[in-house]
Amino acid sequence: MIRLSKSVVGKAEAEAVAHIIEDIGYLGMGETVGEFEHALEGYIGGGRRCICVNSGTAALHLAIQAVTHPGDEVLVPSFTFVASLQAITGARCIPVCCEIDPVTLTLDLEDAERRITPRTTAMMPVYYGSNCSMAAQYQQFARKHNLRLVEDAAHAFGCTCEGQKIGSTGDVVCFSFDGIKNITSGEGGAIFTADADVIQQVSDARLLGVQKDSEKRYAGKRSWTFDVVNQGYRYHMSNIFAAIGIVQLSRFEKEFAPKRREIAMEYTRLLENNPNVRLIPMDYKNEVVPHIFPLEILNGKRKQLEEAFKAQDIQYGIQYYPNHLLSYFKSDYSLPVTEGVYERIISIPMHPELTEGDIKQICNIINQL
Repeated sequence: MIRLSKSVVGKAEAEAVAHIIEDIGYLGMGETVGEFEHALEGYIGGGRRCICVNSGTAALHLAIQAVTHPGDEVLVPSFTFVASLQAITGARCIPVCCEIDPVTLTLDLEDAERRITPRTTAMMPVYYGSNCSMAAQYQQFARKHNLRLVEDAAHAFGCTCEGQKIGSTGDVVCFSFDGIKNITSGEGGAIFTADADVIQQVSDARLLGVQKDSEKRYAGKRSWTFDVVNQGYRYHMSNIFAAIGIVQLSRFEKEFAPKRREIAMEYTRLLENNPNVRLIPMDYKNEVVPHIFPLEILNGKRKQLEEAFKAQDIQYGIQYYPNHLLSYFKSDYSLPVTEGVYERIISIPMHPELTEGDIKQICNIINQL
């Protein structure tokens, strides 16, 4: 079987976990989490602070909660994993589903602008497929309309826009480190921002709202007498997860990023002349480190491709079902671009352990449509 995605971990990660168990002896949130946060801050740059949590969804939830009030509206593309919208409703806000641009498959700013109301206070663009080419435009749009900007960069760790790493600029940026992302900490996520108030809010909220408990945890201590003034959650990252993340970060630029880019460029070379395929234009050489590799299958041939993949035991993804069609988030309006893309989209295998033979086999199947 050729897997769609997979965790790429090994002896170094196992040794890091063993060190936490055998030598540190404390598995919860402690100094290793602080070490991972500092390493991430050094990698992303821009003088931004980083707060690690136990998932990308938790990162989005706490970020939205920190910059909004209950009942506020948040602009978000419908074409995203449901976690984006669950994070908004988790913060007791209202997700307003927007169209995607038919070329980039990311938030369409013209449609988003039409959906702004007096209750709109924030926007959450999603870097689908690691496509962060619109990052600067989203920042400009947010400033123009006086909106808080929470960037869902779950797919975009290690990517750049206009020479700057995603997370090093803007308002609030959230990453995911689950098992199949560009780096993993087993499970995990991170919030990056220069806003000191947001940092304090999310730092406390990840530890049940206990004020300034993070500083004690970094020093291997606990708060026994404390105050709680806001809603909090058990969203903190563990030392075990952080230990895995530190190793993964050390491998990223040397191993993972070059391999992911190499695979994406080879897919592009082999598929770019296929009339039944539309590739999503991205700069894999300089800016994008792809988490997934989506493409549109034209001329009604996606079902045929799905059957061919199944016959040769090749996994694929259909990412994502439009959220405005889900019962919980159902809108009273249609989004025809989003709905049309969903009928054509497919993701083909993308992970650093794909072989040259795997890539050729996958592309041969597609080119036989």
